[in-house]
Amino acid sequence: MWELINQNRQRSLILFIIMGLCLLLLGSVIGNYYAGRDGWAFGIMLALLIWIIMSLVSFFSGDKIILAISHAKKVTPQIHPQLFNIVEEMKISAGLPKIPNIYIIPEKAPNAFATGRSPQNSSIVVTAGLLERLNRDELQGVIAHETGHILNRDILYMTFSGVLLGSIVILSHGFLRSLWFSGGGRSRRSSSRSGGGQAQIIFLVVSIVFAVLAPILARLLYLSISRKREYLADATAVRLTRYPEGLASALEKISQNTYELPAANKATAGLYIVNPLLKAGKSLSNLSSTHPPIDERIRILRNISNGANYKNYNDAYNKLYSKGNLITPIIPASGLNDPHKVPLKQKVAPAEERSARSQKKGVEDLIRAVEKYYFIPCDCGLNIKVPPDYTNSTIACPKCDRIWPVPAVLPDILKNNLSPQKQQQTAKEKLEPFVYHRKGKNWESFQCTCGAVKQLSPSFNKSSFECNHCGRRIIIKSEAE
Repeated sequence: MWELINQNRQRSLILFIIMGLCLLLLGSVIGNYYAGRDGWAFGIMLALLIWIIMSLVSFFSGDKIILAISHAKKVTPQIHPQLFNIVEEMKISAGLPKIPNIYIIPEKAPNAFATGRSPQNSSIVVTAGLLERLNRDELQGVIAHETGHILNRDILYMTFSGVLLGSIVILSHGFLRSLWFSGGGRSRRSSSRSGGGQAQIIFLVVSIVFAVLAPILARLLYLSISRKREYLADATAVRLTRYPEGLASALEKISQNTYELPAANKATAGLYIVNPLLKAGKSLSNLSSTHPPIDERIRILRNISNGANYKNYNDAYNKLYSKGNLITPIIPASGLNDPHKVPLKQKVAPAEERSARSQKKGVEDLIRAVEKYYFIPCDCGLNIKVPPDYTNSTIACPKCDRIWPVPAVLPDILKNNLSPQKQQQTAKEKLEPFVYHRKGKNWESFQCTCGAVKQLSPSFNKSSFECNHCGRRIIIKSEAE
């Protein structure tokens, strides 16, 4: 496995260098056009400066930028215990050094992606629609796929490649627009002085052609590698779960999505498990797609029959694409030579599907929970949903007019955990457990003694948990207790 990862790293570095050279060559062409024969050095220096700045930003803050523009919200285990359990299972199965941070995008479209610098600093992001639409086996398949990207060291490479591609596109578009607004003024002035009008026209044409082709070629390179990495992540997911049907069924459901994902754009589309810009019922099998066709990925997964290692996945891939001809393996040689046999998990009966109405209500409540709504269960049976910007200390039930206290707004000192002084103080003290009596099995919000607001989801079934702000043990009891 480590040989496979090392080979993946080497290929990533080579491709990263090739795209960087393409960026520098574009810079030299632009510099030579505007500053004459000696301008190529200036153009290379400018392109190199852009490359270094954007690479540093990408390395140190790329994941934070992606999470921010995707509107992802970090959540606690109480919001969705099953998600945390599955991520922890895949972390153990993959041998990751640390459990990835878990984020939810409050959108109805089902999708997911992984980001970060390394397995020590990674995040898995899922949408609210994905959590409500998939059963446990399907969700496990998706999380295993994203864990595969982390394990195979794809996350940093894809971030860097996206940055380089963006740099190439910015330089190319800037150059072409300057030609449009200047009308090729520099070329005419230079040709009138030197008399070499034909040579200048030829150089202008060559510059324009290269400026047009550079981002296209770089994007094709980026997309071809993105496709291969999606196949490898699918193969890794099969190896981790030993159940290819789970991921196949998940991809099938995600492909039937009719909701848009406003948080996604062309820069981040390649990160998702399924292209979020692809409309339902359409398959982008051409070179402009960031992903392999979904139906082909599903067929490969459902053709796996002899085991769950990389070779079994590669054999299923060959059945679909070779048609008797020898083709390049999608899995590196180190993965194909893996001697360990991984038996498939026995196929389980499909889980009972929830009604469309139940799914819609579930995803809407989950979105509200991620957006920090308060849920107050009234004695009349109504679950009052209070928006986070509600300022009154009490609220009346719209059904029975009972008055209920609203959990206090989270103090600033608690927004990013307690201050260092308070942490030292609470570490010395023996905090008394806080007991909360749960009224039902719907969403409920309450306030810890330290002031932090806690959310309990319908699927939360533990008897206690620890407050992530003060460390106090919170005991959950039913009203009957």
